[in-house]
This record gives sequence, structure tokens and C-alpha cells, in this order.
Amino acid sequence: MLFEVASTKSLDEIGRGLEEAAARHKFGIIATHDLKETMKNKGVDFAGECRIYEVCNPHQAKKVLETDGSISTALPCRISVYRAGEHYRIATLLPTALMGMFGKPELEPVAREVEAVIKAMIEEAA
Repeated sequence: MLFEVASTKSLDEIGRGLEEAAARHKFGIIATHDLKETMKNKGVDFAGECRIYEVCNPHQAKKVLETDGSISTALPCRISVYRAGEHYRIATLLPTALMGMFGKPELEPVAREVEAVIKAMIEEAA
């Protein structure tokens, strides 16, 4: 259900790598959430580092949403980059596992395609 890769790169290097990999694979990063900064702005002291990247391929999203609008609750795909000890981990929930929760077997090919691309993006960024 979880795909995770370790990286010795900096948080910013991983972020640039994800942006470049997303573009190469015809995905876009539609939002980035810096949880440390967001919590600080809300008066919460969070010592960890964690950024969440929302990624999407609109053509793939359209296929899924036209099948079942409730799947919008699982979109866009998210890639998390967080500090674990001295290094960072890059992780995502697998699209095949998420789509499986909706009981729409006809979406499995789309989920497999998206999953392969997201795994590649993570490995390239790491």
C-alpha cells in the first residue's frame, strides 16, 4: 500500500527533482504543502520537516472521475518527503491500493499506469 524510497539529497534538491520528473512524465505538481511552515503559521512548533506534493495527470484524472466522481476523494495523488533521521524518505500511497477501495476493477489499468509513473518520479527524485 505504501511505496517509499530513501534519499541522501536535501529537501530542496528532492523538490526540484520531483518537479523535473513530473514534467518529464507529463504530470504537474499542482500544490506543495510545507507542513513545518503551515504549522508555524498556526502557532504550532513542529521540529520535523515534511513537504507534500500534490501531483496530477489531467488525462488520467478525467478517466477516473468520469467513471466515479467519488474517487475525487483520493485525488490528486500525493507524494510526501519527510526527514527520517539524517536523511529523507519519499513516499506515496499506491494508486492501485487506493483505487481498489472503490470497487471499480475497470480502473485498475489506469491505476497501474499512474502508479508506474509515480514510482519512477520518486526514484528519479531520490
